[in-house]
Amino acid sequence: MAPARPDLYRLLHAVIPPAAKALWRPTVTGLHHVPTSGPVILASNHLSFVDSVVIPVVAPRAVVFLAKSDYFDGAGLRGALSRTWFTSLGMLPVDRDDSKAAIASLDTALQVLARGEAFGIYPEGTRSRDGRLYRGRTGVAHLALTAGVPVVPVGLTGTDRLQPVGSRLPRIVPISVRFGAPIVPGDRFDGLPAGRARRLLTDEIMAAVQALSGQVAAGTYNDRSPLA
Repeated sequence: MAPARPDLYRLLHAVIPPAAKALWRPTVTGLHHVPTSGPVILASNHLSFVDSVVIPVVAPRAVVFLAKSDYFDGAGLRGALSRTWFTSLGMLPVDRDDSKAAIASLDTALQVLARGEAFGIYPEGTRSRDGRLYRGRTGVAHLALTAGVPVVPVGLTGTDRLQPVGSRLPRIVPISVRFGAPIVPGDRFDGLPAGRARRLLTDEIMAAVQALSGQVAAGTYNDRSPLA
């Protein structure tokens, strides 16, 4: 899958983030934790559709997210605008209801990291509908351990009110984005069974996300595909 068009990304990023920041005035902390170059995973809680817009708006570099394929398949002018928007931001389509496609998308994510880019992922799998933080699925750890890259935990608050489920337009509400210190797998998990290593690293990442977001832990998995 091709990366975002650099010229279009630069154009949009020169216009949209300043306008969005002026409108929403997000509180952003910990930007220094995000490396400005090299492969990195940004692992965030997930409260709203607009999370995949908010994070790239405030991050100091382009962040590639997976987006459901519906956003790329629309017809007419609206469909064309949607495809242009998501493609220009480097988002990659995935059918979250197709388990084989979801698994294959992990390989796509590894390609993104191999190019030295930043990849964003929601370990919960899909949006939290009750505001709690759900147990992380181990795809994020699979990526970090396979690619040997750091994971920057991200805690979002307020985005569920920015664009609630079912709302067509964003609202003006206080939101915050907190970036935590990178979690570097290194060789800490050498010698452990792969499944155990992935579980331990995922739980470590989710604990860091919870500390940043302040959410109550649900203690269970969410009910959709791990890459939704």
